Amino acid sequence: MNEHVPVHSAVRCAAKVETPNASRYLQQLCKHFAHKRPVTFDERSGQIDFAIGACRLAAVENSLRITLSSADDAQMAQLQDVVVRHLVRFAFREELKIAWRHG
Repeated sequence: MNEHVPVHSAVRCAAKVETPNASRYLQQLCKHFAHKRPVTFDERSGQIDFAIGACRLAAVENSLRITLSSADDAQMAQLQDVVVRHLVRFAFREELKIAWRHG
């Protein structure tokens, strides 16, 4: 059973990833984690709740917007790593540029 773990976030960051495949990658990420984590999504938005934080996704025009929240910097680094590794794997046909903004 997947349990929703509320995150009382102290750390937030976001990235805008330019790609014509934003909706496809959003759905792939959400479907991939749905068997392990609480996930909600449609073609344009999604949320994945991890034990170390939350990932919100939005497919807007030709970009995928990713917003992460976690309890501390260590968990944020781990969450960024998990999300980026999986996104890069799904997007192996293109070179994505992911630059995080904190705040």
